[in-house]
Amino acid sequence: MDAWRKNPKLRTKNKEHKTAFMRFRKIFALFSIAMIVYMDGRTQSITGRPLTLQECVQTAITNNLDVKQSDLDMQRAGVNWRQSKANLLPNISGQIDHTLNQGRSIDLSSNSYVNQQQTSGSYSLSGNVTLFNGLRLLNTLKSSQYAYEASKMELQWQKDQLMLKVILAYLQVLTSNDLLLQSQKQAEVTQKQVERLEIMNEQGAIKPSDLTDMKGQLGDNKVSLINNQNNLDAARLSLAQLMNVPYNRNLQVERLRADQFDMNYTATTDSIFNIALQQLTIIKAVDLRKKSAEKSVLAARGNLFPSVGLGAGFYTPYSSTSRDSSDRKIEYYDQLSNNYRTYEGVGISIPIFNNFRYRNQISLAKIDLKSAEYTAQTQQISLKQSIERDYFNMTAALNRYQALVDQVAAYAESFRAAEVRFNAGASTSVDYLIAKNNLDRANVNLIIARYDYVLRTKILDYYQGKPLW
Repeated sequence: MDAWRKNPKLRTKNKEHKTAFMRFRKIFALFSIAMIVYMDGRTQSITGRPLTLQECVQTAITNNLDVKQSDLDMQRAGVNWRQSKANLLPNISGQIDHTLNQGRSIDLSSNSYVNQQQTSGSYSLSGNVTLFNGLRLLNTLKSSQYAYEASKMELQWQKDQLMLKVILAYLQVLTSNDLLLQSQKQAEVTQKQVERLEIMNEQGAIKPSDLTDMKGQLGDNKVSLINNQNNLDAARLSLAQLMNVPYNRNLQVERLRADQFDMNYTATTDSIFNIALQQLTIIKAVDLRKKSAEKSVLAARGNLFPSVGLGAGFYTPYSSTSRDSSDRKIEYYDQLSNNYRTYEGVGISIPIFNNFRYRNQISLAKIDLKSAEYTAQTQQISLKQSIERDYFNMTAALNRYQALVDQVAAYAESFRAAEVRFNAGASTSVDYLIAKNNLDRANVNLIIARYDYVLRTKILDYYQGKPLW
């Protein structure tokens, strides 16, 4: 020890070793942070470019099985509607019979008994059309039409709900990415302070506790860095699952432009609600379901009225045993032209008693109508409450964001002053860390508040049928 103190070359050599070690630690720390940034930014070369919100939404809609199922429901309703229209058309059917008879049988041409082998045949064409049945067919047609239009609105509502989930996941990716960048900056600032204090500690210019306090702060920053990276990966996973695509840890999304952060939302809850009643697909859907139920009641009542129908037909037979007065066989085509007959008629079917089936059908249809009315009323109440809640959340998010902007500005100035004093040795590490943590916490809260506000405005835009981007 005495030799080391007396020999300046040994002291210089040892100091060079420590300086080289400190440089290595600095390079290693910066390299670790850079690797995280590199791994996060590598998407540009892997996926080609960040995904836009429109691409995320379209991919999710294309791949979502619930949307596909809703589309099948719409197609099924469309088939029912087409069948209801077809039910207004006449029913026309034809029949051809050919028979080989042996033994005693009736000759179709003479309507007399014969006892021999014969070949017989007949051709018929018949049709009927309903002229009146209490407007049941027309009301059924309107009911199925409303049901089909409602199913289209429900399909769009299914897409809209998925779109809102994608927007939430998209914004969560952006939020997590910004928080990760913020934690990287925090770690870089703390790392530089640790390096500076290590040199000063070697020189005996500071208290050792200042260095250990700063190292502890760096440990906290590294933990935050890891947590924010995990949160970003989880947000990417959530977005990938909504799009129903394989998870890619390097997934990136396009950042928002400055003009997409509109901090002056002028609409009111009443105006949003009134527009939503006209624009929102789920409101249109429940209203159409109610109209469909109303027509179903009228269709059920139609069963109580007489049904009037018109029918007509053509029939001609043939028999291999047919003979004329001179016992000559009548040719095939002659029989078809000689034996034909036609008919026309009007029929009336009057319901008298059918075990109260029609009455009960009317009662069930009325219950369905009342249920549809309750559903429509419930949906409007729920919409009103949702708009009021989301508008309140939007206003609260805006107020919180504006307050945090001022707070960040104030803490930034406080940290700048604290850093100057600390670097000059005029304050302790505790004062420096308090100022730094205050600024870091305010920046994190500002990031969260900004995206929370954007999300709230987009939900209110959705109620009004506005394009979300």
